[in-house]
Amino acid sequence: MKQLFYQATTLSRFILHRDRFRISAWIIMAALLTFSIALSFVSLYETEQSRQGVAETMRNPAMSAMVGQGYGLDNYTNGAMMAHQMLLLTAVTVAIFSILLVARHTRADEEIGRVEMIRALPSGRLAHLHATMITVCSANIVLAALIAIGLYGLNIDSIDLNGSLLYGSALGVTGIFFTAITAIFAQISESNRGTIGLSFAILGIAYLIRAIGDAGETIVSWFSPLGWILGSEVYVHNYWWPILLTLGVSIILFILAYYLNAKRDLFSSFFPSRPGKSHASPLLQSTLGLGWNLQRTTIIAWTIAMFMLGILYGSVLGDLDTFIADNDMMQEFLKTTEGFSLTDEFITLIMAVMAMIGTIPILSVIFKLRSEENNNRLEHMLSHPVSRTRLLGSYVVLAVLTSIVVQLFMAIGLWGAAIIVLEDAPAFGQLFTAAIIYLPAMWFVASLALVLIGFAPKYGSLVWFYLGYAFIVIYLGDLLQFPEWLGYLSPFQYIPEIPIESVTYSQISLLMLGVICLTVAGFIGYNKRDIHG
Repeated sequence: MKQLFYQATTLSRFILHRDRFRISAWIIMAALLTFSIALSFVSLYETEQSRQGVAETMRNPAMSAMVGQGYGLDNYTNGAMMAHQMLLLTAVTVAIFSILLVARHTRADEEIGRVEMIRALPSGRLAHLHATMITVCSANIVLAALIAIGLYGLNIDSIDLNGSLLYGSALGVTGIFFTAITAIFAQISESNRGTIGLSFAILGIAYLIRAIGDAGETIVSWFSPLGWILGSEVYVHNYWWPILLTLGVSIILFILAYYLNAKRDLFSSFFPSRPGKSHASPLLQSTLGLGWNLQRTTIIAWTIAMFMLGILYGSVLGDLDTFIADNDMMQEFLKTTEGFSLTDEFITLIMAVMAMIGTIPILSVIFKLRSEENNNRLEHMLSHPVSRTRLLGSYVVLAVLTSIVVQLFMAIGLWGAAIIVLEDAPAFGQLFTAAIIYLPAMWFVASLALVLIGFAPKYGSLVWFYLGYAFIVIYLGDLLQFPEWLGYLSPFQYIPEIPIESVTYSQISLLMLGVICLTVAGFIGYNKRDIHG
């Protein structure tokens, strides 16, 4: 048995060295954001009366679907508010981080031949998978401990040691659970893309099942691992058994992942791909068609996800007045503008948030070219009469089309839900304009990715940090009382908030000029640098 895991500890140190900056940055950012929000709740809701006003709005089924079924609402302390409103959201981000990290060091490493090289050395058959599990689980444990100690150290009333330890543990076991899920799909799927797609599908299904159960106050939510951690009722009853349940199921999933890994051959999978067509379609004879064929599953999945998010946000519009009337936090988010309704104010907020979320699939399309380069698939293509400009241009065109499609379907979902819950719903044209107006900001972020691909492809991940920064300063800047100038470092700050503000073509024109200049620079850099540079 020991031979199967031989050199796993050494490999885990190697993985940690490769991702030391990525893991450290994630842990620090997640912890600081958690602490900042906990402190902001204290400053926003200083009295018991204000907290109870928020508790009443949290009884709304739409809010239960988004953040979880309320508990401790009769005595809504700072701790209960923090756990109820933030635990699920943070747990989802922890799950996403774990999924991406596990996929990166399992299927992705196998695709590029790194695992084959490790297997050729004196190492156990399960050593690489075990090393990945050790590293990712350790990262989740460190995050859990840091958040638990930090929350308790804030010395906030009702945020005690037991509840803080439970809060951190809930986040940690969520990450561990989805670490195990991704490890299984890394054996079942034949590609890194399939591993990530299946893992995200489970995360989405888990969130949806929990939302259905929490909105209807039924037992359905207990069929979701996200429902389990919310069942711990942190800072109110502090139940530890849901954490132990999640951890126990995770251990079973780990054993299954190890078993599947030991049974399959390298580069194989339990769900092999279907045989391809004997003759390529005309679409595959172009670089644009090939790019679409490689990423159509991802693009379609994101389009559906944005459509569903639009429906989710649109469903809240019907009870918006009740929700915001006594909710000081939402009033901090929304700017009061004379002559406009709360619905209009809320739409401007969610449009900015959805635009930043919609930037993720655009960046994924752009960075797919770098992934193909790392996997040694571009040399053969470029050896034919295909220029680098044409190749990169195809991915740029696909990214632009993707941005338009995801914004369109988000607007359709939002409008479709709005006409059901509102008597006087906004016109589709208004919502479509409010969504499309953010395209220049989304393209600006994508053009930064092009510059990095052209000149410094190894530092492409910096764009993700920039997008995360933009999300924090735009969505939480007023709540956390950031200096105003921080917002102007984000391109989303320069987009007019329709229908509250009128379109300012000067700012949009300057933004588009920046997009064009950065895109041209990216093309120049890509044409001049060496492949694998």
